[in-house]
Amino acid sequence: METITSIKPLLAVTVSLVAAILIVITKDNPNRRESCSIGAATIKFLIILSMAPAIFAGKKIELLLVTILPGLSIEFRVDALGLMFALTASFLWVLTSFYSIGYMRTLKEHAQTRFYCCFAITLSATIGAAFAANLFTLFLFYEIITLVTYPLVAHKETPEAYEGGGKYLWYLIGTSKVFLLPAVILTFVFAGTLNFKAGGIFPGEIVSQEKTVLTIVFFLFIFGFAKAAVMPFHNWLPSAMVAPTPVSALLHAVAVVKVGVFSIVRMIYFIFGPETLQALNVGITTAYIASFTIIISSVIALTKDNLKARLAYSTISQLSYIVLGMAMLSVSGMTGGMIHITNHAFSKITLFFCAGAIYVAAHKTKISELNGIARKMPWTMAAFSIGAMNMIGMPLFAGFVSKWYLALGSIESKHISLLIVLIVSSILNACYFLPIIYAAFFKELPEGESPEKHEAPIAMVVPLTLTAIGTLLLFFNSSTLIELANLILSAPGGGN
Repeated sequence: METITSIKPLLAVTVSLVAAILIVITKDNPNRRESCSIGAATIKFLIILSMAPAIFAGKKIELLLVTILPGLSIEFRVDALGLMFALTASFLWVLTSFYSIGYMRTLKEHAQTRFYCCFAITLSATIGAAFAANLFTLFLFYEIITLVTYPLVAHKETPEAYEGGGKYLWYLIGTSKVFLLPAVILTFVFAGTLNFKAGGIFPGEIVSQEKTVLTIVFFLFIFGFAKAAVMPFHNWLPSAMVAPTPVSALLHAVAVVKVGVFSIVRMIYFIFGPETLQALNVGITTAYIASFTIIISSVIALTKDNLKARLAYSTISQLSYIVLGMAMLSVSGMTGGMIHITNHAFSKITLFFCAGAIYVAAHKTKISELNGIARKMPWTMAAFSIGAMNMIGMPLFAGFVSKWYLALGSIESKHISLLIVLIVSSILNACYFLPIIYAAFFKELPEGESPEKHEAPIAMVVPLTLTAIGTLLLFFNSSTLIELANLILSAPGGGN
């Protein structure tokens, strides 16, 4: 595999750091401040997009920043997996930037400069994690994301916001220190390196001699990457719903949770590798943990009347589809897990955008209040329906492609119980989404409420419309994501 040395990965990371500085400098001029956010998001996406031809040609892009110790460095490497995640995150940040302007201005939110500044730094750290060439670099950016998103979660500065933000911070810092950091150190001790390598980095003799220790290390990673919200380390996520809706969209679709599952994908395929995991016999255990998370969080979602709370538990369930696919250790299963990173991102950000639009335009937060709302907000509820259908996995929606590959993966791995989990979870998805759509389109508005159309500001409606269209386009262009997944899974074992 040909390697290209380029400064582009560093530029992609730093462009929004520069924007964060400019946002602070222009704080007294909202138009300039928000232009910095939009401009940085657009430039970041274009820089990342410019690297796509090389990656699709089977090349990789690298940049070494600093070597700390032999085998320990801060280094960037752009491969197919990192490109898939980075393109998704950077494109959705462009739309989220516009959406945030409509949301924050309409509600006259306080501390908007801090909001946009933290948003920008978060996206820098997210791209840093996407392009990390080794576990040490990934760990650094993973921790930065936790710290810089706390002000976003606690943005409202109410007792409830501080409580939710505190739980968010301590869950993620606690798991990273108690589980993740020891796992990173033990990996370095046993492998002698933290550099990602397709197929894994542990020597065969270590695997045969230290099965018990490596099994412990593996599960330290699974629970240490708590941003993936695998049960029982999931409760921080619904608690973080006290944040403004653009932050919820960021948490659930673009940055935080996606960094969590992305890190697990990296760990499974580029630290341990399928052969090592088969030797340790931990794949099926992980699959059952993910299955438990999928089913239980879906059942809890059914009980929630608050729209954002239901979407939060839906996210917990959908994230574990990615973990489940990777744990299958079959080509189809891992393909389904990888492409679901993008498929879920587009539909879930659409759903949260819609929830925010409903709050801004109608001041409603509960599902029981949404009867007939499609008469007043047809664009918003049409987009919501598309996002929901994608979550269910209906044909002609991108989620169907993810679940198709996951189903094939369960058959390939000869675990039909996992196929049953996928079927049951899809039914549960329908049970907690379809009643919302039915009530919005077919029930009457509450007595005395005007049927006059009243959508959220256009700066909010346009982004949620585009993400809904993107969800549809992902189905018809699913071959692109599948090609990237194939590039990942066909990479030679010597990934360095």
